Amino acid sequence: MNTKLTTSLSAITLAMLPVLHSHADEFDYPAFKPSQSDFGGVGLIQMPSGRMAPEGEFTIGATYNDEYHHYTVSLQLLPWLESTVRYTLVQDLLYSDDPSFSGDTKYTDKGIDFKIRLLKESYWLPETSIGIRDFGGTGLFDGEFIAANKHIGPFDFTLGVGWGYIGNSGNLTGDKSLGNDCDRNTEYKGKGGSIDFDRWFTGCSAIFGGVEYQTPWQPLRLKVEYEGNDYQSDFPVTRGGIDMTQDSKINYGALYRLGDWGDVRVSYERGNTWTFGFNLNTNFNDLKAIWRDEPAPTYQRQSGVSTDSKGPELNDDEWLKLAQDLHQIAGYDDPTIYATDEIVTVVAPQTKYRERAEAHERAATLIANQVPKANEYRLIETANSQVVTETRIDGDKFAKYARNEYFGASIDDATTTGTLDSPEGRLIAKSDKAWDVSVAPTLQQSFGGSENFYMFNIGINAGANYWFGDHVELGGSMYFNLYDNYDKFLYEVPPDGTDLKRVRTLVRQYINDNPVKMNNLQLTWMDRLTDDWYAQAYGGYLEMMFGGVGGEVLYRPLNSNWALGVDANYVIQRDPDSQFGFFTEEVQFDPLTGRNYRVQTGAVTGHATVYYQPQWEWLPNTLFKVSAGQYLTEDKGITIDFSKQFDSGVIAGAFAAITNLSAEEFGEGSYNKGFYVSIPFDIMTVKPSTNRATISWLPLSRDGGQMLNRKYELFSVTDARYPWYGRKALN
Repeated sequence: MNTKLTTSLSAITLAMLPVLHSHADEFDYPAFKPSQSDFGGVGLIQMPSGRMAPEGEFTIGATYNDEYHHYTVSLQLLPWLESTVRYTLVQDLLYSDDPSFSGDTKYTDKGIDFKIRLLKESYWLPETSIGIRDFGGTGLFDGEFIAANKHIGPFDFTLGVGWGYIGNSGNLTGDKSLGNDCDRNTEYKGKGGSIDFDRWFTGCSAIFGGVEYQTPWQPLRLKVEYEGNDYQSDFPVTRGGIDMTQDSKINYGALYRLGDWGDVRVSYERGNTWTFGFNLNTNFNDLKAIWRDEPAPTYQRQSGVSTDSKGPELNDDEWLKLAQDLHQIAGYDDPTIYATDEIVTVVAPQTKYRERAEAHERAATLIANQVPKANEYRLIETANSQVVTETRIDGDKFAKYARNEYFGASIDDATTTGTLDSPEGRLIAKSDKAWDVSVAPTLQQSFGGSENFYMFNIGINAGANYWFGDHVELGGSMYFNLYDNYDKFLYEVPPDGTDLKRVRTLVRQYINDNPVKMNNLQLTWMDRLTDDWYAQAYGGYLEMMFGGVGGEVLYRPLNSNWALGVDANYVIQRDPDSQFGFFTEEVQFDPLTGRNYRVQTGAVTGHATVYYQPQWEWLPNTLFKVSAGQYLTEDKGITIDFSKQFDSGVIAGAFAAITNLSAEEFGEGSYNKGFYVSIPFDIMTVKPSTNRATISWLPLSRDGGQMLNRKYELFSVTDARYPWYGRKALN
């Protein structure tokens, strides 16, 4: 081992020994909680560690020094898997050499990191993890590591081996005479974004280590690390001629916690550089709903009620009262009610409770109290007027549960999932609500663009729809743009030589140039064909950029963790300068640049999609969506979407579309990818709700791998058959 390294690590250890002995009782100190590194993800200062945050921990951070501004989002997806997305603005370099295209925008590196735990800490064994930094980026920070951590009293010790950026000092292996990175291939392929497996664990390697100390004063942490990088391969040095000389391999840092929601950091690195940062954090598992809800009804039906002769005997006002209570108290929106001598059937969508058992109990109690002669309650849940599930509740068994007549009583004891039969009996009450209106804020955003780091628009979608019976809907929406900065989006004709049809990179013309735009106007037919088959067909102005016709068929067995769907569409690109017009000529002329570009004047697009919720213990509460087909710019390929649902119901996901376009044809980024977080309304408001708000972000807006934005997707419509979006909270 390098003599200087051995001496430095020994000095750190010796310096800590007196403190270790004087504070041997770990219970004298606040509880240890892992903290973030400069690059995002749990670690020391510059170096990563083998530690994992609690599952569901979500952290947004920023770090600043003279050379780099890091902006990071880190999420502990699973107890053994940490993921980090990072954007870095290199302060000494511009985005491109073409000032007419990128202006003074700083060079922007986009990276994705992940870390996998190999060993969980025990009495003898350290917590050990393996990780990849910047595995899909441009090569600026890419590196690999194996790190181990041991917690002793108030100290958490880290020792690891790094390759690439993390190990460029080469204090373990590597020949620096072959280059600053020991002949590691650091050139990125294509246009960035590709995964270069062949460079992993190559080039220089170095030992790194350090310690994090939790002081007796709870908010304060101190860190010391010996780092494995020597900064001689950093882009500011190799491309900008900037001096990043390392005067010391030991970095010092302090972290001050701001309660449970954040921290601020300061560190002195390389012996000559001050670095400042902050983090904001929450835990998706721990978020809880705080409701001001209608009180649950109290069961009042008396035992021994006769159910003979004429059955339910209620007048019109009493039936109306039951319908109103089912709506307000049980969440069955504007229910239709049928009744026989013994059965009361409720047909309605469930709009309040993700916890269906809560809805079932409330509805059963209301029916039992107000229709005491009924002995079976059927709850047929619908979505978009289509039957999705049917729940049957035995009145006698429910009575025993409601009166707690036996130990361990559960409403599930009285509940069965029946076949989806037509409602029985006389129609008692029917909703006459054919119209529906909605107003919703929208946010569209992308990060890391050449013209500006953050592109966004904020607007309002105002919609209305009318149902002709149970199967045909006429609906539409208008988009009102409130504010955006897409005037800076200058991607008129790609300067990188790509020649794809401009299906998404015309976004500025649709949003910035037209503050009021008809977003959607379509006629939709939808039906449940058989017990497990659903279908829809639609035509009109399908989204802001495209119109046409299409259809979808979905096979989704009841209570099954998988489903299969196919959609097919014929679409034409809408003319952004007209509310109702379409492009008729494929080649368009750009007067600003004097060059031509192509648009989509008619194409078939669609996908076959498999939906699968694994039942594996090591991958709980997850959903895979795999779609194969043809995209809007006529490229063909596959989209993989993976999402994880946390105990609160928050869903975090990522997708990537790999098509037959080469990286050069696609342009910067190499392939389409993005991330999203879906948040249940009922953890943001004081009312229970089954609705969600989704925040998504894309690294770049490009044309390859782009799907049609359809108004309805049958998998979401039929969610109650095996809930994902409407799954109950587990916390």
